[in-house]
Parts: sequence; structure tokens; C-alpha cells
Amino acid sequence: MDKFKQMTEAPVSRLVTRLAIPTVISMLVTTFYNMADTYFVSRLNNTSTTGAVGVVFPLMALIQAFGFLFGNGSGNYISRVLGAGDREKAKKMSACSFYLSIAVGLIITIVGFITLKPLAYVLGATKTIYPYARDYLSLILVGAPFMCGSLVLNNQLRFQGNASFAMVGITTGAVLNCILDPLLIEVANWGIAGAAAATTISQIISFILLLIGIYKSNGVKPSLRFFTLKKEYILGIINGGMPSLARQGIAAFSSVLLNLIGGAFGDYAITAMTVCSKITMFLNSAMIGFGQGFQPVCGFNYGAKRYDRVKKAFWFSTYVTFIFLLFMSVIGFIFAKELVGIFTDDQKVLEFGVPAFRFMCISFPVNSFTVMSNMAMQTVGHAVRATIIAISRQGIAYIPSVLVLWHFFGETGFQSSQMCADFLTFLLTIPLQISLLRELNRTPIEQRCDDV
Repeated sequence: MDKFKQMTEAPVSRLVTRLAIPTVISMLVTTFYNMADTYFVSRLNNTSTTGAVGVVFPLMALIQAFGFLFGNGSGNYISRVLGAGDREKAKKMSACSFYLSIAVGLIITIVGFITLKPLAYVLGATKTIYPYARDYLSLILVGAPFMCGSLVLNNQLRFQGNASFAMVGITTGAVLNCILDPLLIEVANWGIAGAAAATTISQIISFILLLIGIYKSNGVKPSLRFFTLKKEYILGIINGGMPSLARQGIAAFSSVLLNLIGGAFGDYAITAMTVCSKITMFLNSAMIGFGQGFQPVCGFNYGAKRYDRVKKAFWFSTYVTFIFLLFMSVIGFIFAKELVGIFTDDQKVLEFGVPAFRFMCISFPVNSFTVMSNMAMQTVGHAVRATIIAISRQGIAYIPSVLVLWHFFGETGFQSSQMCADFLTFLLTIPLQISLLRELNRTPIEQRCDDV
């Protein structure tokens, strides 16, 4: 009851900020250790090895897509039913999503090993990149079940307001990855296989710590005795997690497209776009982390019919993340050459990557409204609208932008396609989010709150 009272009565701005601090840290550290692989692999002084990290990224995005499907799907459901006071349903959803995610991860591992060589080429490997992509890919596949399971545990913890436990599990694995990267790549002389081994070992450790954290927290646990495949829980996972699956899945597809088109220019283009995507992912991760602090507040209060607090939390989160992204976009634009240069000293990679990164910086600030709107729709159960927004930035808007701009403007069009997609997605999001806010206005507010 204390948790319910805190989530539905504490001042919204302070509550979102408190919950967001550990999730922002988790996202920054997690993204940082994803960048660590790229950084240490780039020190091997081989453009093809860095390109291999980019080639395997779509598969990692796909694994994460299923992790987010079960994690966000169950987390959204759990936060709503806890807000409505039904702990029994929360326990059953927790178990159902967790064990299904492990099963899906195992399937990905098995299928990946059976189709290893064709899979690498489908992901965008060239003949020169393939040997490195094969070594990296084979070890990443081993960690698929642990990656899926970790994302489920992480999301279930934070959606119950236990973000600090989630932070410990995620950040410990991330720090370990950063320590293991130089040890396995350079000291043990494993090369790119060392980067993959570091990532997989870190994922396993993170999974174990998150499992310990969820059993030590006062929240619901994924106990096997509560496991059930009832239609209600499957639909709950789909409704709450489909936008995340669609977003990550379409991101994986877009990354493959990016690799294939980049390969037409040369390995340097794949490497440049890999570096740019890693940097932008890091800059955007703080915004996503803040949104993850907003989601449990949104879910609890929607379930408790405190719709005024849902709207206040949305606008507060949007304003904060807009200011942050505006500041980062200016810094990124000015120091684009220095940032890209951290990962490479190859002149061709720099010449291709610097303008591409500057184009991306231009559209950073509008992502605040887009992402917070998407998270709000997903959390309250508006799966169709949330999915439309989720697949727009890397799909509906992005894929046509890449193909059309590349066709008409060549290299410059290819470099600017993400910026174009961001603005188109922002324009699409405006009417969908206005519709949601109007629905909340029309819904009778059972309780009044003026605590912000």
C-alpha cells in the first residue's frame, strides 16, 4: 500500500525525477558498454572489424526486440493491475513473460547457429567483413537467452517502481563489459571475438544480478508456480509490448538496409554509420532513461484513474528531455569531428561520418515529444497508435527516406535520411498524441490532484 500511495500521491515532478535517475544511469551505462565494443574493436586498426560490429548490430536489436516485447508488455500490464490493486494477476504475468522470453532466446540461439553463414550475409556482411562478423556473431548468439531474460527482469523491476534494483544489475554488467573488453581483445589477443565474449559474459552476470534483485525487492517475482499461458496474459504482452517489438524489429531491418546500401559505397561507409549510430544511441539513451522513469508513474496512475497526473507526468518529461536534447544537439554538431574521431582515424570514415552525424544532431530535440508520446500510448494500452509511432522513425518514415534520398542525392541523401525520418515521425506523432490527451480530458477524473 505504501508503494501505491507513493505512486499516486507524491508530487509528479519529484516522483518522475526520482524514478528516472537510476533508469537514466542504467541506459547511459548500458549504451556506453555497447559503444565500448566499437571503441576497442576500432583500435585493431582494421575498418572491416569495426564494420563487423555494425553488421551484427541488427541481430542484437532483434534479440532486444523480443526482450522488450516481453519486458515492456508485462511491465505495462503489471503497473496497471498493481495500480488497480490486483497483485495475483501481476504475479502470473511476471512468470508468463519471463519464461517465454527465455524460450524465445533459446530459439534464436539454435536457429542462429544453424544458419550462421547466410545470416551474416543477410545482415549486410561483405566478403572482407564476413570473417570478423562470423567470429563476433557466434558468441553473441550464446548470450541471446540471457539478454532476453535480463530485459524482462529489468523492465518488471522499474515498472513496479524498483528502478534502483534494475540499475544495479544493468550497470554492473556494463562496467564488467568495459573491463573485459581490453583484457580479452588486447591482452588475451582474442581480437573481435574478445569483444563478443566480453558482451556475452557481462549479459550472463547482469541476468544473475537482476534475478537476485527481483527476489530481494518487495515487488512481484517470476515464480514458476505462477506460470500460465492464459489468453489474457498473452494478449497483455502483445498489447503492451508490440510497440517495442515493432520499434526494435524495424530498427534491425533498417540497420540491415543501411549496411547493404553502405556496402555499395565501401566498408568505410558501413563503419562510419556504425560509429554515428553508436554515438546518437548514447545521446538518446538519457532521454529514453528519463522516459522509463515516467512510464511507471503513467501506468500506476492510469490504472488508479488519476488521469490528471498522467498528463502532468507526460508534459514534465517532455519539457525536461527537450531541453536536454537541444543542448546535446548543439554540442554534438560543434564537436562532430572530435566525437567520430574517438572511434577512428581513417580519413574516409571521418569524411563520411562527420556530416552524417551533424545531420542527425539537427533532429535530436524533436525526438523528446515523439518518444514520450510513444511511451505514454504504450503504457496506457493504446497499442495500435503506439506501434504506428514506434515503427515510423525506423520504418514508415525512415526506409522511404533512405531509398528516395539515396536515389536522388547519393551520399548526401544517405547521410541525411535519419534527420528527415525524425521530422516526419514528429509530424505524425502530433495528432495521435493530441487525440490521447483529449481522451484523458473527456474521461471523468475521480480524484483531484494539484501537487506539481
